[in-house]
Amino acid sequence: MQLPQIRLQSQMAKIEITQQPAKQEISQPKADLSIQQPSADISMRKTPSKLTIDQTQAWEDMDLMHIFRRNEKFAQDGKQGNLDGIGRRAEQGKELMEIEKGGNPIVSQAITNGHNAMKSLGIKFVPSTFAVKIDYQPSELEIDVTVNKPIIEAQANKPEHYFEPGTVNTSMKQFPNLDIDFVNLFTE
Repeated sequence: MQLPQIRLQSQMAKIEITQQPAKQEISQPKADLSIQQPSADISMRKTPSKLTIDQTQAWEDMDLMHIFRRNEKFAQDGKQGNLDGIGRRAEQGKELMEIEKGGNPIVSQAITNGHNAMKSLGIKFVPSTFAVKIDYQPSELEIDVTVNKPIIEAQANKPEHYFEPGTVNTSMKQFPNLDIDFVNLFTE
């Protein structure tokens, strides 16, 4: 005996997926940079040094003086000698006025006036110590510096970006199918 049968044959659907990946490129160009450094401005001012040497006293100590100075010294020595002479005569006159007080003023004055005073012995350095006078004024240096700031110019460049989107394609590789078959439906 044969029984009726239903035969089912199915075919599954198959999906095909093809994919192309996305592409992306990024590059960053370097910035354009310009730097300049101007030199500093420098100015210098200097006053000259000054050296003064005065040897007038040394020349005078060696009796080699200028004629004007010699005339001045002679006038001063003459004036002082005149004042000394006036003072000596006034004192001797007073001693003679007071002769009654004793002593022998005439004899002592004759000895004093008749003989020159004795000169003292000693070592004399010519010219005398520190006779040459030295004066020195050092020079002065003044420096002015003006610093100039650097000149910086910078330009940033934008990044270069390239992008290609990816694709995904789907398609049916195999369509579904269902075959139905009936067997032994009719008996004979």
